[in-house]
Amino acid sequence: MRALIQRVKHASVSVEGKVVGKCGEGFLVLLGVGNGDSSQDVDYLVKKIVDMRIFADKDGKFNLSLKDVGGECLVVSQFTLYADTRKGNRPSFTDAAEPELAKMLYEEFCEKVAEMGVKVERGVFAAYMQVELVNDGPVTVVVGK
Repeated sequence: MRALIQRVKHASVSVEGKVVGKCGEGFLVLLGVGNGDSSQDVDYLVKKIVDMRIFADKDGKFNLSLKDVGGECLVVSQFTLYADTRKGNRPSFTDAAEPELAKMLYEEFCEKVAEMGVKVERGVFAAYMQVELVNDGPVTVVVGK
């Protein structure tokens, strides 16, 4: 699994012009599921992301986590994180998981983040979406394999 985390002031995701998920201060997580990923990968990413200290404390140091600041999380499925661009000009997505597995692990990820006490909203799996955000910092971090 791969996650691109953007620390945001706020973010939203729309499908066909209708907002289907949004968050205030916290993380926009673009989540990609790859071939061979499992629930163990979900557990690793959830803990890593929820506990990641990329919010500033009173001294301006990255010492606070999503939980520490009471942050929210918007999770959007993003198979294109598995783009292979080494050959030619058209990316290959053969390393991305099949939709059935990807959806199952995406949903499991969202549920487990919520179980950690973080408010979670999400996009619509496999839908054509528009994502809006105000990146805070900007701070963007990639986690996963």
